[in-house]
Amino acid sequence: MLSPVTWVTALLAGIFSVHIAQRLRFPYFWKDFFFLLKIIRYGIRLEIYKLTKRVVTVIDRFIQQAAEIPNKPFLIYEGVSYTYQDIEKRSNKVAQVFAKRGTVKKGDTVAMLMSNGPDFVSVWFGLSKLGCSVAFLNINIKSRSLLHCFNCCGAKVLIVGADLLDTLEDILPNLQEDNISIWAMKTETSYPGVNTLMDKIEEASDKPVAAELRAITSLKAPNLYIFTSGTTGLPKAAVITHLQSLKAAGGFWAYGGTADDVIYTPLPLYHSAASLVGIGGTIEMGATCVLKKKFSASQFWNDCRKYNVTIFQYIGELCRYLCNQPKGENDKQHKVHMGVGNGLRQDVWREFHRRFGKIRMCELYGSTEGNLCFMNHIGKIGSVGRSNFFYKIIFKYVLVKYDMVRDEPVKNQQGFCEPVKSGESGLLLSKISAQSPFFGYAGSKQLTEKKILRNVFAEGDAYFNTGDLMAEDEEGFIAFKDRVGDTFRWKGENVATTEVTEILGLVDFIQEANVYGVEVPGNEGKAGMAAIILRPEFSFDGKKMFDHAVRDLPTYARPLFIRIQESMEMTGTFKQQKFQLVASGFNPSTIEEPLYFLDYSQKCYVSLTTPVYQSIVEGKCKL
Repeated sequence: MLSPVTWVTALLAGIFSVHIAQRLRFPYFWKDFFFLLKIIRYGIRLEIYKLTKRVVTVIDRFIQQAAEIPNKPFLIYEGVSYTYQDIEKRSNKVAQVFAKRGTVKKGDTVAMLMSNGPDFVSVWFGLSKLGCSVAFLNINIKSRSLLHCFNCCGAKVLIVGADLLDTLEDILPNLQEDNISIWAMKTETSYPGVNTLMDKIEEASDKPVAAELRAITSLKAPNLYIFTSGTTGLPKAAVITHLQSLKAAGGFWAYGGTADDVIYTPLPLYHSAASLVGIGGTIEMGATCVLKKKFSASQFWNDCRKYNVTIFQYIGELCRYLCNQPKGENDKQHKVHMGVGNGLRQDVWREFHRRFGKIRMCELYGSTEGNLCFMNHIGKIGSVGRSNFFYKIIFKYVLVKYDMVRDEPVKNQQGFCEPVKSGESGLLLSKISAQSPFFGYAGSKQLTEKKILRNVFAEGDAYFNTGDLMAEDEEGFIAFKDRVGDTFRWKGENVATTEVTEILGLVDFIQEANVYGVEVPGNEGKAGMAAIILRPEFSFDGKKMFDHAVRDLPTYARPLFIRIQESMEMTGTFKQQKFQLVASGFNPSTIEEPLYFLDYSQKCYVSLTTPVYQSIVEGKCKL
């Protein structure tokens, strides 16, 4: 019979062996397990809302926090601190203005065209308190696209920032003809028919409006409309439900954020990263947000030191700009311990750590309208997310083979898609189900249907098409490879090639245009390039092309390069062929056709010569 000492020794040896085996075979098991526990804990709270009908939204959470921590700084903007109570009262004033005049009612959609600032948040929250859905308009979009946005979401009221009113001068008559009520964040205006809002806010009561106005019975009710450039051309209004808003608000908390954190948000609030993750996440934790009107690489670290920032939001391009700043002796003198964002290149990631310290970079992956999210909670460089056994039980996604030349998923003899092998690139699809719904786009079932792939692996199934090529390695780390179809990303924005193509088609000397993205060394994403065919008896006019692009396209969507062609290559299904054009890039030494470059200094598209090309690829020419 074995002695107790022998039993204990054997037991300890067994535990040690299991531990070693686990560390070797499943090195991330416990990190995955405890991270998923946090996600499940947050999800259970949302499920309780559904079961008890006690629906608590992001605006409800803000009102709770304003009651519990009224004097805590909520927003810091341009050196001024605004407490939870300050924004609570300011948003009440906004609600009172519109409630008193009967301008909007519960269930209406109101559009906002505003730059970052405390009043963006106050107006957003004030409208939410009235039970309105709010449409965030991208401040860079031009007249034609802006008019389209109203048709998408059905908004009949527009609130425009004081600094943006003049940009609407050309289309104000069109908006008013469509019976859209326009309110400017000003005390006076010379534009006829435009209402002023600032004076009325100052005179309004700061008492809360009735709580039943904001009450909802389902988390799947629309909360926001956030516009995203997709494959159809003009901006699409992604429907953001209260459920999606609450999920996004848990991002910082899931990564370990607390009420003691100070979050730095230099991204535009009209995008989901800053509004849903940034502002929503600040509210969820009861933390403080340092809000910037616009990102400044030269001010970034000084701001972080001045306001004791601990977490910052980023896109990959932002981190690259920071790395390109002149080195300083105090680069590592700050309290920042975490960055949350997406699109961080491996080389920039490593350089960022080397320059500014071992800040934990937490990559997120997920589109505004998508039904899937990946989170790189391990922090592995180059990974946009992490999957594992537990994750795959809850979320059903798959990477399928994709034909880049034909621009479509590969189908087998039975007509179904085929999954890729571990480590191979494939199109990311996410199964649409009750647990992972896809709410689509406002105003068009056709646009929503275009993002759905049906009969993928079996008759009747449905998957959300992310449009992204990804690869998953044997350890479950997921890496972004490329975008497919008619969208690419530049300067942190999605560029819809068909929208740019349509606008270029309005130039008198262009017969046909094919827009795509090309890689530029040292830059995130892809820069816009257009292959064009000239109309007979017309020649290329670089000045006219420049004026048209600047007038009708936002900065990030303007083609940086033009390629003149005699004929346009087509696919077997009569789609414009982009694959070879993308692969050939913009090098004048390998492309015999005429090339032009968007030169802001000369206000013209100029010939892309070899010296100009070298200046671009060496990073000497600012893009």
